Amino acid sequence: MNKGLLLLLGFALFTSCKEEKKTPSPEQSSTVENSIVTPKSKPFVWEGANIYFLLTDRFNNGDTTNDINFERTEETGVLRGFMGGDLKGITAKIEEGYFTKLGINAIWFTPVVEQIHGATDEGTGNSYGYHGYWTKDWTALDPNFGTRDDLEVMVKTAHKNGIRVLMDVVLNHTGPVTEIDPVWPEEWVRTSPTCTFENYETTTACTLVNNLPDIKTESDEEVALPDHLLAKWKEEGRLSSELDELDLFFKRSGCSRSSKAYITKWLTDYVNDFGIDGFRVDTVKHADESAWSELYKQASIAFDTWKRKNPDAVLDDNPFYMVGEVYNYGISSGRAYDFGDKKVDYYNAGFKSLINFELKTDAKKDYETIFKKYNTLLQSKLYGKSVVNYLTSHDDGSPFDKERKDPYHAANVLLLTPGASQVYYGDESSRNLTIEGAQGDATLRSYMNWNEIDSVPETKKILAHWQKLGTFRANHPAVGAGTHKILSKAPYVFERTYTHKEYKDKVVVGLNLPKGKKFLPVKGFFGDATKLHEAYSDTFVIVKNGKVELENEFDIALLELVE
Repeated sequence: MNKGLLLLLGFALFTSCKEEKKTPSPEQSSTVENSIVTPKSKPFVWEGANIYFLLTDRFNNGDTTNDINFERTEETGVLRGFMGGDLKGITAKIEEGYFTKLGINAIWFTPVVEQIHGATDEGTGNSYGYHGYWTKDWTALDPNFGTRDDLEVMVKTAHKNGIRVLMDVVLNHTGPVTEIDPVWPEEWVRTSPTCTFENYETTTACTLVNNLPDIKTESDEEVALPDHLLAKWKEEGRLSSELDELDLFFKRSGCSRSSKAYITKWLTDYVNDFGIDGFRVDTVKHADESAWSELYKQASIAFDTWKRKNPDAVLDDNPFYMVGEVYNYGISSGRAYDFGDKKVDYYNAGFKSLINFELKTDAKKDYETIFKKYNTLLQSKLYGKSVVNYLTSHDDGSPFDKERKDPYHAANVLLLTPGASQVYYGDESSRNLTIEGAQGDATLRSYMNWNEIDSVPETKKILAHWQKLGTFRANHPAVGAGTHKILSKAPYVFERTYTHKEYKDKVVVGLNLPKGKKFLPVKGFFGDATKLHEAYSDTFVIVKNGKVELENEFDIALLELVE
């Protein structure tokens, strides 16, 4: 980081690591081929974001020269070694327009900091840190994923395409200990007991699994930097600069030199240096919540600093965003996660959203039951906050439709349910989640199925469905962030409305519609003689007698105003 620029933060000397309260924060026209409807200028709202989650190593290999580093050549279990995906690969797909065509307006990528060099066996064969969650050095990027220049180019390319960037971060544990990756000092980490998840203490003051040293995030005790890290920095020729930057950070922030504060500094440097728009925070419930409040505070300072330094690159006035993975949190819990002996409101610890583990079960219900439930909760208990919905992920062994039998229904549920959506890489192309020989979560992490997208007709058809829905969602904040109201049970038709200041967005959606001729009631929402565009069939229609007439072979309709 440019140390001179850090001095611009001098105004913030009044801040400290003490807990502080925050303000949350006529007739149907003929179909027009290749017609274009340009939506009015729309705000980006995290509450209705369409987020694409990818494993950096498994998405796209943009640079084959960095596929092997640190002699990581031991044989591994199936899908437990590096496969070549990297930051350049993500950038290439942004430039191709892959994400834009899918309606993606935020990319969440797994951690790219330097991973442990050795392999470890968790009972499923040797594994390397291909997933990014086994940190060795928070201040460096792992060469398997790319360089700092690669990260800078990726973020700038995303921003130029109107896509926000979410960096996955780990604060509560280091990587496993191996013969060549030493354990961090006991002042920094605990190596026992292993969590039993019976209450708050046995979930936070413990190691998540065996051989995953746990950062003592509850402690404000000042600790010295580990000898192995100092030696590493010295060998790399950056010891002095790293120590100088730390001095500046602790002077500005007023934080004690605790283990969590060091890591907070290292993580927020990426915000200050590259303009990362938000963090997806790993294993939230396994750390003391005060650590998250401070991470959000320091990340917000870094984000504001980056905006002042790069005014021409700023996308909007949204504050820094954090979404947390509180494992097994469900939207029905509202703002509280219950440990049994203690309830914690993580929304009050810097998080705008939490990942919602409930939709994969709700997805088995009828559409209106799902949509009404989520609308009610988001407009009451969670008003001003949000959830990130998902159906499949990298570590959920019981996802919705694991065998990919109904990807069309999955798209409808995920992309039309109120809240933000998380498309897991390959959801849109029915990437195989049942890989022979892969044990545990590895089966969820196969390489992206680009060959099928290019060659299999049904895969292309599935992708086209996800693209239409995703684009409609991206064009209309009302879909994810608006209020929901049913217009008709049969056919099933509903409306969504989003209003913010002078901006208003309204859409009508029909699902489970009859094929051929159909009439969608829109009375009271769109007036007679209103011209609408049906985005799924790319058809222009006029409201007549409170209805819209369509004739096509689709069972879905996406109606938007023609501006």
